[in-house]
Parts: sequence; structure tokens; C-alpha cells
Amino acid sequence: MTSSRFGRPLSGPARAAWGAAGLLAILLAWWLGTEVLTPSASLGRRFGPSASFASLGHLLLSSDLPWHVLVSLRRVLVGLGLALLIGVPLGLAVGSLQRVEAALSPAMQFLRMISPLSWMPIAVMLFGVGDDPVYFLLTFAAVWPILLNTAAGVQQLDPRWLQLARSVAATRREVLFTVVLPGVLGNVLTGVRLAIGILWIVLVPCEMLGVSAGMGYFILDTRDRLAYSELMAMVLLIGLLGFLLDAAARSLYRLWRG
Repeated sequence: MTSSRFGRPLSGPARAAWGAAGLLAILLAWWLGTEVLTPSASLGRRFGPSASFASLGHLLLSSDLPWHVLVSLRRVLVGLGLALLIGVPLGLAVGSLQRVEAALSPAMQFLRMISPLSWMPIAVMLFGVGDDPVYFLLTFAAVWPILLNTAAGVQQLDPRWLQLARSVAATRREVLFTVVLPGVLGNVLTGVRLAIGILWIVLVPCEMLGVSAGMGYFILDTRDRLAYSELMAMVLLIGLLGFLLDAAARSLYRLWRG
């Protein structure tokens, strides 16, 4: 009989309690660093939790911030949708056809190592200012985890499933929709979760490309107005929304697994 060095698995409530304790520890460190150990006349006090949470409540209730949030979420959904439309078919082709994999792998490995933010000046020159360059950058950032996870899912399919489909004279279309796509759905969902994390990180700097709405634009506005507590409130809101998006992606994956 063997036992884990790390103890028994945590139950759901215990895991939630430990997670809450970690967040409280960060909040305490933030409060000590900005409101207790910082001189009263210091600029750092403007970034403290008291002022930030008060500004966040004010912004959500008495400003156009909710509209900016909706604009940002729309851009994320468009970028993710385009990445799925590109990444899933390419992933299926790369995972199932060796010649396609051999032809595309070097280019994919080269392109995915380029930071999406490196393309910002080129995107503006090609697409102008507005939503189009943002969509391009978000799609470029999100397509790689979806493509690679889809290809990995195809390569991990049980060959017996494909043999069984061929034995009953299934067409390629039937094999695709009854065997391949259901078999790789878990990998696609994993790629979507990774893509959401990348999208959320890339979104804010992309929204500083001359657009007139979005959370990145709102952060620049708070900086220009020297509204430091509002700026910190935006940082909090971005972290919270990203956490909720990741939680939704994890819930979707658990729902698929049953």
C-alpha cells in the first residue's frame, strides 16, 4: 500500500477555503504596503485597497465603465471565434495528415514564438485604427493553443475507433462528425481555456491602438486624468473578469467530462 507524500486530496470546501485564504493574504500585503507602511503624503496611498474598492463601486454604478467592459468582452469573443474557425480545421489537418504536419510545423513553431504585440505597428498600418487590428492581434494570439491542442487530440485518438468506422463503411464526413470531432472535443476545450488566458493578457495593450472604447482605453483615460485609484480599480476589475472567464472555461470542460 502506498501513500502520497503530499497528503490526501482536498475536498471542495477545503480547497475553496485555502483559495480564499490566499486571496486574503494578497489583500493584506497590498493594504500593508500601500496604507500602513507608506507615508501619508506618498503617491502609493492612492493605489491602496480602500480607495481602489471605493472607486470600483463608483465606476460600476455611476460611469460608462460597464459599456467599456462589454466592448472588451465582444472583442474577446470575436477573436476567440475567429481563432476557432482557423485553428480547429488546421489542427484536424495537421493531426491527421503527415505531409500537412511536415509542411506546416516549422512555420507554426516560428510564428507562434512571435509575441502578438510585436505585430501592433504592422496591424495598424495594414488595417488602420479601430477594431480590425485588435481582432487580428487577438486572433493571432489565440489560434496557436487551439490549433496545437486539436492536432494533439487527433493524434491521440484510439485507432480502433477509426477501424470500426471504416469496417461499417462510414464516409469521411461521417467519420469526422461521429468519431474525430467528439474524440478531440476535450482537447479543443483545453485549447480554448488556454486561448482565453492569452487573449485576456493581450487585450488591454491591443485596446491602446487608437480605439475609443474598451478597458485598455479606459485605463489610458484614468492615467491621463491622474485618477490613480480608478486605475487600480480597473486592474482589479480586469483580474476579476479574467478569473470568471477562466472559471467558465473550466466549468465547460468539467461539464463535457461529466
